[in-house]
Parts: sequence; structure tokens; C-alpha cells
Amino acid sequence: MPRLIPFRLVAACGLALILLLSTTAVASAKNVRAHLLVVGKAGKVLAEKTISTGPVAIPTSKAATCFGAGTAGSGKKYPTKSPTALGLLSQAAKSTKALKPLSITDAFVDEFGLGICGVGGAKAGGKLSWYLKVNHKNPNRGGEQVKLKGGDEVIWALAGFPYPDELALTVPRTIDVGVPFKVRVWSYDEKGKRKPAAGAKVTGAAKPTGGDGSTMVTLNAPKLLRAKRGKDLPSPGVRPTFAGSGTNYALGW
Repeated sequence: MPRLIPFRLVAACGLALILLLSTTAVASAKNVRAHLLVVGKAGKVLAEKTISTGPVAIPTSKAATCFGAGTAGSGKKYPTKSPTALGLLSQAAKSTKALKPLSITDAFVDEFGLGICGVGGAKAGGKLSWYLKVNHKNPNRGGEQVKLKGGDEVIWALAGFPYPDELALTVPRTIDVGVPFKVRVWSYDEKGKRKPAAGAKVTGAAKPTGGDGSTMVTLNAPKLLRAKRGKDLPSPGVRPTFAGSGTNYALGW
């Protein structure tokens, strides 16, 4: 004779399962995938990746003294309740050698928020400070206060004031091996205003961009393309897709 399971026990197990699934769903919902580009001195790209991030504890460092005597970090960790621009950088630094050590100070946390001194070997000092842009705009807030959504584009750059424009590169959806194709370079100011970037150099292009921001590129093999121009922030890298390759090489920016 089959054993009967009490209704209350079944209900309790079902409720426990629902709560477990709900908790998992909430935890997953707090995580977002965002694009990160970190630029050091003289426009050097330190890291570029798309990662999943969520609430994190941002550590400060007693070695973060770039703002002068008495401004070192306390060593305290600052937890965030949601994905943030500084949390994204902090999380990326855990697994990216070029971003270590990450030195952050909380000396001015009550007035201005957390301050970044060093990312890898690139350190703030003199006229250079760490500049944040999210979706081409300067949020004018501390990075730990800037909440992220899925698909956001985040740039941390070591630059002097007035801050340089940011470059962005657009390419065709697909290209053919050995066939020239047109690319365009745009520049974005602090407010996110876009205009064609003339005089920019693009990987694989024989000539700089013209007045409309365009130039021609020819590729015989997959290659990462990037645009650069003077003191402007270099564009995120794009790897075009070859027609019929069945592989998408675009980085998603």
C-alpha cells in the first residue's frame, strides 16, 4: 500500500521551493552585463571586457595617497546595493592583472564619495585624475553612486582637465576578405554630444578619417580595430564579422 504524504508537508515543501526559486531570481536580477573600457596614461588601453556585475563590497587602500598627506584610504570596504560603475571596475580588477592593484581612498567619502588613486600602474596625480563616462556622458557623480543597467558602456580613463572627447567606431555588420569597407569615427563630449571625428587614425586604414569621420579599411584576416586621435580617449575595439564565417567578431560596443 503506497505511503500517504500529509498535505501540510507537501504544501510546506512547495512553499520552500517557491521561496528558493524567488530568492535565486532576485539575486540574478541584481546582476547586469556591462561593457568596461579602462584607459591609462597617454591613451593606453589597460583592459576592455564585458562582464556580469552586481552588488559588491568596494575595498579602500591605505596605499591610496595620491591626493596628498593624510588622504590615504582606511582599508574599510563599502558595500553597494546595486551594480555601480565603481563596483564594475572593482570586480574586474579581481580577475584582470592589468588593473591590479586598485587603490581607492575614502578620505573624502562624506563630501565627494570614494576616490580612485591607482589602477594597475596608472596613478592619479598632478593634472591627471580618473574620469568616468557612462553611455558617452559624464555622470558628474562618484562612481559608487552611478547605478548600471544591462548593456551600459562604462569608461574609466586617466586624463587631465578639461577632459578629452571620447571616440567611437562604427563598422558594417559584415565585411568580405580583401575588400575595402567604410568605417566611421565619432567623438563624444562630456554631455554625450556626438559629431564626426576628422583626422582620426583607424587600425588597418591607409588614411586618417575625413571631415565626415570616415575612412576605408581592408582586412585579410580577423583583426581588432580601434580609432585614436591625439589626446582623445581611444574608441572601444571592434572586430568585424567576415561574411559567411559563421562567427561574430564584434565586441558589442
